[in-house]
Amino acid sequence: MTEFFMPMMPPTTTHQQKKVTVRNGKPAFYEPEDLKAARAKLTAHLAKHVPDKPIDGSLRLFVKWLFKRSGKHLNGSYKTTKPDLDNSNKLLQDCMTDLGFWKDDSLIVSLITEKFWADTPGIYIKIEEV
Repeated sequence: MTEFFMPMMPPTTTHQQKKVTVRNGKPAFYEPEDLKAARAKLTAHLAKHVPDKPIDGSLRLFVKWLFKRSGKHLNGSYKTTKPDLDNSNKLLQDCMTDLGFWKDDSLIVSLITEKFWADTPGIYIKIEEV
C-alpha cells in the first residue's frame, strides 16, 4: 500500500481542456499553457512519492481533492462546484502513469474519489493492490 498527502492548491484546470487546431488541413490537439502548468505542478508534487517499481497488478485508487475553504463552506463539506471530479482525476492518473506508479492506468479496477472544501488544501492519495 502507498499512501500520501500533497499539501498544495489543487489545480482547477482539467484534462478536458485540451484544444484542437487545424494544421495543413488536419486536426492537431495541443495543451494550452494553463493545462501544461497544471500537469507540471501535479508531476512535481507526485515525483516525491513514486514507488521503487511500478505496480503491475490490479489496484484500488483512493483520491481526495481538498480545495481551499472560503466563505460559507465548512471544513470537510463536499465541494459541488467545478472542476468536474472525473476530469481532474484523469489528469492526475495520466501524470501518475507517466511517472511510473503503475504499468498502465487500466490496472485501476476500483476508483474512489471525492472533493471537499478544506482548511488545508491538497490531494490525498492511497493506492492498494487488490
